[in-house]
Amino acid sequence: MADSRALVRVVDELLWSLRREGLVVSTAQAVDVARAVTLVGIERRDRMRDTVAAVVVQRASDRARYSAAFEAFFAADAPDRRTLWERLASSPWRFEQDELDALRALLSQLATSGPDGMAPLGLLLERGAELDRVLALAGITQSLDAHSGMQLGFQTHQLLGQMGAGRARQALGALKARLIDALGDRGGALADALAKELDAAEDEVRAYVRRTYEARLADVERLRAERRLESTPFAALSDVEIEEVRRAVRRLADRLRGGARVRARRASKGRIDPHRTLRRALRSGGVPFDLARKVSRRDRPKLVLLCDVSDSVRAAAAFLLEFTYAAQELFARTRSFVFVSELGETTNLFERQPVRRAIGHAWGGGVVRSGDNSNYGRVLREFEARHGRELDRRTTVVILGDGRTNYLDPAAEVLDRVRERARALLWLCPEPRGQWAQGDSAMPLYAPKCTAVLEVRCAADLEQAARTLVAR
Repeated sequence: MADSRALVRVVDELLWSLRREGLVVSTAQAVDVARAVTLVGIERRDRMRDTVAAVVVQRASDRARYSAAFEAFFAADAPDRRTLWERLASSPWRFEQDELDALRALLSQLATSGPDGMAPLGLLLERGAELDRVLALAGITQSLDAHSGMQLGFQTHQLLGQMGAGRARQALGALKARLIDALGDRGGALADALAKELDAAEDEVRAYVRRTYEARLADVERLRAERRLESTPFAALSDVEIEEVRRAVRRLADRLRGGARVRARRASKGRIDPHRTLRRALRSGGVPFDLARKVSRRDRPKLVLLCDVSDSVRAAAAFLLEFTYAAQELFARTRSFVFVSELGETTNLFERQPVRRAIGHAWGGGVVRSGDNSNYGRVLREFEARHGRELDRRTTVVILGDGRTNYLDPAAEVLDRVRERARALLWLCPEPRGQWAQGDSAMPLYAPKCTAVLEVRCAADLEQAARTLVAR
């Protein structure tokens, strides 16, 4: 078992290095980490990494940064984490214990009556967790951004001045004279070794500023890439970008589910009814001890989804079906259909199989013939005949399609009857409005008959449509 004091020192230095990288670690979490590491030990680094992560990592997005900081702390080329005295004893000069004792005595003497730079000198010479603490508390992470590249030198100089590096240099000059008086040439060598330690500390500060700037730059690039993905048309996405958008769609569904749970908890308690609360307060001299609440019961809506899976809208349909699959618990009953020239239900398919396999099965002709031309009129009449009577005022009907009928009968009057029966009728069109009146598009006929028609050409449009859907 490792020495307890050494173990606490390692944990303390690790936690301050994590804080320096921007992770928030409270005092209570630090105590929990020390207890947990005491139980699992530090011999198995992977076990220790996961143990500390279980305590300090609060968000999944912080795990990668945590892992990088943890590995950097224990890397072979990591900054020297030995104490100042250990480093001096193992330096090329091989300072003896009596020489180090003389240095300690002089530092103690100067700390009480010497120049005011002794405190920053001690901080910079010791480095380790204390330097990590000062850097973490310096606030440099708030002042640096992706546009600070030309000011890194100034920012570093400002941070070193804030830490008292200049005063530390002056204090080292006074200390050097006393070391030479006490130890002769060995005292001068000891002062030179301390100057190298001071140089190394300043190099750590410069490296920290550089890493902070590079992290800010990486964050900006990531956000820029996410915004570009959000606005890139579905049909123009590469395979890698498709996977990124799929993950974003799942995250959106998770956020909406979380919001729905919060609203459900609040609704179960009900809002405070001020009038009834004040009437009850008359019993207690006007003090509202007993709060009266308005309890409102909100039924989860039913969702019926019809997706055109012809080649022209297949990409948008994939992401909408992905969202519907991920967010099924938002709706009391979800029924999904795909169509080209005929209608096929995929509800049971989605319940039995993963969404991507189910979508692939639907596109491959397993539900409807995918090689046919779209026939919206036939599909709408078939849907009304088979499922029209199942619609009620809790049902939201969503149709995803470009409305291109191949010059066949659009059967737009069916939408009037669907809208009359349903709670809402939403149409998601992957084409811009400027193209709705061109060629065989029947969108000018379909749009007035819908509760709302939304363009869904990219991930940002899909998010807006999803929020509109959930709100209804």
